[in-house]
Amino acid sequence: MATKKTPIKKSASKVSKTSKPTSKKGEYTAKQITVLEGLDPVRKRPGMYIGNTANEGLHHLVWEVVDNAIDEAMAGRCDTINVSLLADGMVSVEDNGAGIPVDIHKQYKKSALELVMTKLHAGGKFGEGGGYKVSGGLHGVGISVVNALSEITRAEVKREGKLWLQEYRRGKPVKKIKSIGKATGTGTKITFKPDAEIFTVLDFNLETVVDHLRRQAYLTKGVKITIDDQRNAKVKSTYTFYFEGGIASYAKFLNQHVEAKHENVFYIEKEESETKVEVAMQYTNEYKENIFAFANNILNPEGGSHLVGFRTALTRSINNYARKQGILKEKDDNLSGEDSREGLTAIISVKIKDPQFEGQTKAKLGNAEVRTIVDGIMYDSFNTWLEEHPRDAENIIGKCILAQRARMAARAARETVLRKGALEGLTLPGKLADCSSRDPEKTELYIVEGDSAGGSAKQGRDREFQAILPLRGKILNVEKARLDRMLGNNELKSLVIALGTNIGEQFEIEKLRYDRIIIMTDADVDGSHIRTLLLTLFYRYFPQLITQGHLYIAQPPLYSIKKGKEMTWLYSDEELETYKKKNNISDESIVEVNEEEEGSEDGNEEVLKPEVKNNENKTKLQIQRYKGLGEMNPDQLWDTTMDPEKRLMMKVTAEDAAKADDIFDVLMGSEVAPRKQFIHSHAKSVKNLDI
Repeated sequence: MATKKTPIKKSASKVSKTSKPTSKKGEYTAKQITVLEGLDPVRKRPGMYIGNTANEGLHHLVWEVVDNAIDEAMAGRCDTINVSLLADGMVSVEDNGAGIPVDIHKQYKKSALELVMTKLHAGGKFGEGGGYKVSGGLHGVGISVVNALSEITRAEVKREGKLWLQEYRRGKPVKKIKSIGKATGTGTKITFKPDAEIFTVLDFNLETVVDHLRRQAYLTKGVKITIDDQRNAKVKSTYTFYFEGGIASYAKFLNQHVEAKHENVFYIEKEESETKVEVAMQYTNEYKENIFAFANNILNPEGGSHLVGFRTALTRSINNYARKQGILKEKDDNLSGEDSREGLTAIISVKIKDPQFEGQTKAKLGNAEVRTIVDGIMYDSFNTWLEEHPRDAENIIGKCILAQRARMAARAARETVLRKGALEGLTLPGKLADCSSRDPEKTELYIVEGDSAGGSAKQGRDREFQAILPLRGKILNVEKARLDRMLGNNELKSLVIALGTNIGEQFEIEKLRYDRIIIMTDADVDGSHIRTLLLTLFYRYFPQLITQGHLYIAQPPLYSIKKGKEMTWLYSDEELETYKKKNNISDESIVEVNEEEEGSEDGNEEVLKPEVKNNENKTKLQIQRYKGLGEMNPDQLWDTTMDPEKRLMMKVTAEDAAKADDIFDVLMGSEVAPRKQFIHSHAKSVKNLDI
C-alpha cells in the first residue's frame, strides 16, 4: 500500500485572453491540425505511454527495457539479465540475448538498431517473420519511448564479433551507429538517464526495482537476474534471483507469512495450440484470495480470459470431487466460486503468440480462445491432482465448505443490518453528521477518531459538502475475522451504511455516497493503530475505493508556533527542525512549562527562547505539539486540515498488490512470529514512541 501527499483544492476555472486571436471563433481549418513527427508524440503526451511522469512512470522506463530482455529469455536466447542503478542517475540493462540487429534496413536506409530506438511500432515482434514466438512488448513502443523520455540514451550491441554503439539525446541520434571494438558472444546493453524536463521524480526506489525483478525471475524460471545498486560508493547492494521452481516457488514465497492448508503446491505446465499455460496454487488458513494473472510475463491486474478460464475450472473441479467423494450430498448446494477461492494463493501465467491486451498498460487479456485452453488444462490437471493427493484434497474441500457456511451467515447478517435500517428509517447511522449536498462528486466523508475530534470536526467543517463520522475506540481487525462477525461490529456497521456501497458480493461502487473518503486520526500510537485497522478494512473489503482513487489520509499539523499574533503550522518533526535551524533556535533554549507557569489549557505547551534578534528584539515563541485532534478548536482544525484551499492530504494507492498484501499479513494477520520479526527488525527506526 502506498500513499502520496496530495494537496486537494476546489477546482477553479481560468480563462486566458489574447489581444490577437489567431482564428475566428468556431473556425476549424487545416491551420488547426498539428502533426507530431517521430517521437514527438511521446514527449508531448508521456502519460499515454507510461501512465504518468511521477514515480510509477519513472520506474516504467526500467520495466520496458527489462521486458525486452525477458522477451529474449522467452525466445530461448538469453539466460542472464543485469540491471544497474548508477551514481549519476542513469540505469543500465544488459542481457546476453541475440542483440538488436545492426544491419541497414532496405526501406528506411538506416540501421535496424536506430529504427527500433527512434520509431514507434518498430521491432521484431510483428507478423509471421517476427523474431519472437511470444512477447510482452507487442506494441513495439517500449524502447523507443524510453529513448524519447531520456536525456541521454546509449545502446551497445554485441553481434558478429563486434561491439556496436549509438548514442541519443532526447530520442534523436547523436551520430550514426559505429563499431567500437571486438566482442565475444551476443547481447544488448541499454543505458539511459530519465529526462528532468519530463519527470517530476528522478530517484529510483531500490525496493521497487528488486520486487519487480524478483517477480520476473519467478515467472521466467532458469533465468538469472541481478540488480546492482551503485549509487552509494560506500554501501553497494547486489541482489541475484534465480528460480528453477518458477511460479511454484512464487506461490510459496507469497505464503511465507501464513499457514498453508497443504504442503504440496499444485503446479501444472502444459502447451496447447501454441499457448503455454502455467498454474501454481496453494490454499491457506486466511479468508482472502490472492490471484495473480500474467500474459507473457505482463501482470494483468484486471485479469481477463485466462483468469476466467482458471476460475471456472477450479470451481467445477472442486464441486466434482466433493460430489464424487460424497462430501457434498444431493441436497447440498454447490460451492460457489467465492467459496472455492477463499484463502487461495494462485498464479496463472500464459505465454501466447498474439496477445490482445486492453490498452498500453496491458491491464486485461482479451483473447477468447485462451479461456477455453486454460479451462481445459486446469480442469483435467486439478482433478488428477486431487485424486493423487487425497489428504490435501480433504483439507481443501473442508476449507471451502467452511467458507460456504460463513458466506451464508454473512449474507443473513448483512440482510438483517440493511433490513433493520430500512424498517427503522435509519438509512444512515445516527452518529453521522451528513452534508447537505447530495451530489457524490462534490462531497467527502471524514472518518474521525472519538467524540472529541468528532465534535471539533463537526463544528469546523463546511456543512455543504463535508460529512463527519466519528468512530468510538478501535474497530475490529478484519484480517482475523470473516464478514459475518465484521457486520456484528457496530462501528463497522455504521461505516458500511454511511458509504452506501454495500459490501462483499453485493458491493456496488456506483452507489458510493462520497467522492473522497478521508481517514483523520490522532498523531499518536493509538491513532496510527486505528488508521492501520481502517486501511486493512478498505484494502480487504473495499479495494475499488483505493484503485479508483477515493481514499485519503488527512494530514493534521504536529506543531503550532505562535509568535505574537502570528501562527505557523508545522506538519512533521523534520519541518520543526528546519524551522529551528532557519531561525537559529537551539535545543538548549527549549523550556517546557506547565499550566501554572503559562496558563496552558492542557499543560502541553513548550516555550522557545530564540537566540536570533528581530525588529521586535527577543520575542518568545510558543510551540505546542498536538497529539490529538480534539486539542484544536474548530477554526484551527478547519484552517489546517479541512479547508480544501490549504490542507494537505495523502492519497492512498496500491502500487504493488502483492507487497501490500504481504505487509497486511505480517502486521495484522494471525501468525505472531512474522510480526515479532518485523518489530525486531524495525524497532530502531521508530521515532517519538508514545508509551
